[in-house]
Amino acid sequence: MKHAAGALLSSIRLDRSLRRSVSVQLYMVLRDMILSGALRAADRLPATRTLAKEIGVSRTTVIDAIDRLVAEGMLVSRIGAGTFVSETLDSQTLTAAPRQGAEAGGQKPRVSHVISQAQNSYAQRAWLPHKPRAFVTALPALDAFPMAHWARLSARHLRGGRGDVMGYGQPKGLDALRRAIATHLGALKGIKCHPEQVFITSGAQHAFSLIGRLLLNPGDRVWMENPGASGARNAFLSEGAELVPVEVDDQGLVVSDGLAKAPHFRLAFVTPSHQQPLGHVMSLPRRLELLQAAEQAQALIIEDDYDGEFYYGNTPRPALRSIDSTGRVIYVGTFSKSLFPSLRLGFALVPERMVEAFERMFDTWASGPSTATQAIVAEFMDEGHFATHIRLMRQLYKARYEALQDAARSLPDTIRLQETTSGFHTPAFFDRRVDEAEVVAQAAAQGVTLAPLGRYCLSAIPQTGLVFGFGCTTPEDIARGIGVLRDLPVLR
Repeated sequence: MKHAAGALLSSIRLDRSLRRSVSVQLYMVLRDMILSGALRAADRLPATRTLAKEIGVSRTTVIDAIDRLVAEGMLVSRIGAGTFVSETLDSQTLTAAPRQGAEAGGQKPRVSHVISQAQNSYAQRAWLPHKPRAFVTALPALDAFPMAHWARLSARHLRGGRGDVMGYGQPKGLDALRRAIATHLGALKGIKCHPEQVFITSGAQHAFSLIGRLLLNPGDRVWMENPGASGARNAFLSEGAELVPVEVDDQGLVVSDGLAKAPHFRLAFVTPSHQQPLGHVMSLPRRLELLQAAEQAQALIIEDDYDGEFYYGNTPRPALRSIDSTGRVIYVGTFSKSLFPSLRLGFALVPERMVEAFERMFDTWASGPSTATQAIVAEFMDEGHFATHIRLMRQLYKARYEALQDAARSLPDTIRLQETTSGFHTPAFFDRRVDEAEVVAQAAAQGVTLAPLGRYCLSAIPQTGLVFGFGCTTPEDIARGIGVLRDLPVLR
């Protein structure tokens, strides 16, 4: 054995307190030494008994580690001669293990021109914490989810046939779930549709990406509400779209502004039932105006109904899709808000004339949400638990919104909380120029999460403010959060 190799191997130290087995640790250390060049091609390793004695492990442990490296082709075992580093590695360009920092100065991988350009315009989306607190947006009331019913349905499904539980799912989604969604949309939103028009996706943003992939060419113009949803914005940028920021007023998207900026548009993205983030409901005249503009431009409209189930009045917010008579609206929904985010489950309801095109796209791969998850959600809906949960959440979110309104009366005059009649977030506006980032930073230092209004803007708007999420937090935490905000020096 070469002296250098022996010296290196005798310096190996293993940590028996780790959960990772000693054999795996030894395998990884030897592998890193080979890849980093510490052990070179044709270097001979000590005999297994010798190595075991030097590092204080059993010979079986050493044999297991070496056998793995032999199987990977990094070591070669020769009967009667010993074990050597494969000479094949001598012709390869090897780099140090990533954790040693050798990649830091390496050349960055080349990405597509579309992605390279889009990265400069992507909306920065902070990771949303899973732990509810004031005033996290986009997180439902996890504490009120009926986990017992969910666990029972999950256990029942997992006891079913292995082919149903473990096999590949249908590309466009489980039949039972698509039927349940079609029934739900007809009952709640008055949307007449067939299950064949429903396509299951891994969340709403996955749906936006697929729609953009199918319908957009680089340079196509897309109307985006400004301020508006940042996730959809990033999805369309990834397809090379040219985003057109369109003003929003108390009646929703200002169609005349969109026509003035881009009369020949390909897509329009709207949140008509509860505008994200301003909370306005698009008026009927504005809806008809938008449908007419899409018809004249031969464009399509994406309706994102992200929290449409949660209204506080006596009647649900109407869906734009329910008055679409020309097949211009693609309706996108998600279970992240109505159930919980980690499901990663959404859907797209497409016009009948577009079903064939979407089916061809979905048939090209067998990816998508877990079949088991889809089956459990379908049973959850069919057994009535979903409808019951939605009714309870409406009451809960209304109570938490009222708690926010009560607490907000103590805020200084520099900030005004806006009213809302649905969902579980609402904006607040500053009556003078206030540094949104400074407010957010000062609140975060005291355990309160706020989203700046500017985060949702594709281009600058006159207003500055914050977005308050109230769905995932208790009235007590809401009051505490408002108390923190009230005492911030930047608002005085």
